[in-house]
Amino acid sequence: MFSISSGWLTQAEHLPSPFYSPRELDEEISLLVVHNISLPAGQFGGNYISDLFLGQLDCNAHVSFNDLRGVEVSAHCLIRRDGHVIQYVAFTDKAWHAGVSSFNKRDRCNDYSIGIELEGTDDISYTAVQYQQLISLTLCLQDQFPAIIMDNVVGHCDIAPVRKTDPGPVFDWQYFRQCLTEQATRNNT
Repeated sequence: MFSISSGWLTQAEHLPSPFYSPRELDEEISLLVVHNISLPAGQFGGNYISDLFLGQLDCNAHVSFNDLRGVEVSAHCLIRRDGHVIQYVAFTDKAWHAGVSSFNKRDRCNDYSIGIELEGTDDISYTAVQYQQLISLTLCLQDQFPAIIMDNVVGHCDIAPVRKTDPGPVFDWQYFRQCLTEQATRNNT
């Protein structure tokens, strides 16, 4: 189970990213966006994802990184394949994860959302421990930010469908939502 103190998970590794913006004080956090990332594509482990989110990626380290030169991007958290959670941006701030996006006819999803990256790809199944951690983290965030209702937990593909596909067809939304509901019920009894 996770807990939050001053916008930071107490049970996560903290690597503060320079790529964030303050939220408006009256902005209600009402959306959770699930992403995936692997650097290089399809390769897991290593520090390349953190290096990207910290602005320290050596773009000469792999030919595919050339497209990332000068990119300023972050997520609130990354859940690695082994379940390790790294937080880069306080939930009270805006991570730069959504890009051009819209949810329920409201643009600029970064303004009112939290972005969680799963280490993975659109076509390689996520690990059981990643689902477990995502479920625990989602419940914690829903407790802290009650406007993140079940219908407001979406994929990047849902808020930017023309340009994004993550978390991909291998992400089992039915399993995730069922486990989330069951765990929430257990927590409330």
